[in-house]
Amino acid sequence: MTVHLVGAGPGDPQLVTRRGAMLLARAEHVVYDRPSMADILALAPTATRHCVGKQGATPAPPQHEINALLVELGRTGVCVVRLKAGDPFVVSRGGEEAIALARAGVDVDVVPGVSAAVAAPAAAGIPVMVRQRSRTLTVVAGNDDIDEVDWDAVARLGGTVVLLTGRAVLHRVIAALRAGGMPGDTPVAAISAASRPQQRTVRGTLAEPPSARLPAPLTTVIGDVARLDVTAGEVSCAHP
Repeated sequence: MTVHLVGAGPGDPQLVTRRGAMLLARAEHVVYDRPSMADILALAPTATRHCVGKQGATPAPPQHEINALLVELGRTGVCVVRLKAGDPFVVSRGGEEAIALARAGVDVDVVPGVSAAVAAPAAAGIPVMVRQRSRTLTVVAGNDDIDEVDWDAVARLGGTVVLLTGRAVLHRVIAALRAGGMPGDTPVAAISAASRPQQRTVRGTLAEPPSARLPAPLTTVIGDVARLDVTAGEVSCAHP
């Protein structure tokens, strides 16, 4: 009885690991979060698909129901893949699901994936750590309660801050960082649909931030490195 927690990477099927693709190819059940994972789900052509994410106006089921589904499927003894965006243990509640499975006596096999925390900036030509500009990386989950984050400490640390899946709270995060003392001219880059054909990057500053209305999934990079686009040979980028 095993459930495979497979990291799907940032969105491009070519960025799924070889082991993840192998498990998808022989999966009998795939549990996934987003209808936008269609290209990656194509790697599992014969699997029964279970979408447990938000679909249009229909909200996602509560986490305890997802956990119960995984336990139920895991106990069947067939190949079950829980497909998680990015890496299963980075801002995806994969840890909660792994704990629930272990408590139910179902084995958990974790297949790491490329987290959008590093993949999205890389796709936009932004190195999250450059010795001369940033020696620290802080990753914040934008889909959880951001009021529990010590934003004053994040602002004091500086370096690079990456906000994952935080489109709805972007302006609140920016306000909190400014209140914590981060300068208004700190560069900001919002990356929509990273690694996909429709990828788009909009740049700004904390004082003049990018639009929070960019299509999801959205990854936001805050810090001096956000002015860079090494893929275009640019070391600075003026905000729109």
